[in-house]
Amino acid sequence: MKTNHDKLLKLCAAAMMAAIVFVGNFLRVTMPVPLGGVTSFTLANILCALSGILLGPWYGFFAAGVGSYFYDFTNPAYAMEAPITLLTKGMYGLIAGLVLHYLFKNAKEKYAPQLIASACAAVGYMAAYLVKNYFYNAAIQELTEPVQRWALVVSKLPATVVNGVIAIIFAPILGVALMKALRAAHLDRMLA
Repeated sequence: MKTNHDKLLKLCAAAMMAAIVFVGNFLRVTMPVPLGGVTSFTLANILCALSGILLGPWYGFFAAGVGSYFYDFTNPAYAMEAPITLLTKGMYGLIAGLVLHYLFKNAKEKYAPQLIASACAAVGYMAAYLVKNYFYNAAIQELTEPVQRWALVVSKLPATVVNGVIAIIFAPILGVALMKALRAAHLDRMLA
């Protein structure tokens, strides 16, 4: 009976984190890029990495992916990309969770392992996001020449790198603080 209770508790924590990721996606500054698209500076990547850090790979995938999916789905500018966002942002939480919970089993609450997990997740997401821009966004904008596609990728690169660096710095700070707080409140069963 206790395992069902623990699973329900983790599912509730993942749903709550998905809601936080959804709201965190609204904290953004959107700017036009030279090829007619837009790019955004957002705090959502911090929350996607934090999902994997706190909840582990699979619940982290769920929270990061579903929260970002619903943001895209409810925003007409991004609604067509929502399924792709589910996978790419979900991957953010998945990688952070895999690295932290499988490579650093005994040191999960320390800053350095969480920093490494966040960095791996950010690099993985950046690669996936830039590939998505090269193939999907360029096709939508009818950019057929490779030089046009690469120009689109390069125009999105600064915001993508800044978002990744911000997540690498702040997700571990929040992760360490929240893990300590949850343990002190005897809610550590919510953690992976």
